[in-house]
Amino acid sequence: MDTKLTLKLDKSVIEKAKAYASDQQVSLSKLVENYLNSLTSKSTEKDEISITPFVKSLTDGNTIPADYDYKKDYRDYLEEKYR
Repeated sequence: MDTKLTLKLDKSVIEKAKAYASDQQVSLSKLVENYLNSLTSKSTEKDEISITPFVKSLTDGNTIPADYDYKKDYRDYLEEKYR
């Protein structure tokens, strides 16, 4: 059941929120409802990060070594590319 709620906010915040909601093609009420629901949801704890099944499907099980120097590899790649 939906219930009406009146909020007092800064005018510029309201304008920005309306523009954002319009860009996202969602009502401002729904945007606020979703935000408040995410804040009060008990299914996720602050210390726990849930990974969606889609993100899990992107991994291949390989890990990156702790001492991996990605800057060196990228530099070597660029040197080879522009020789």
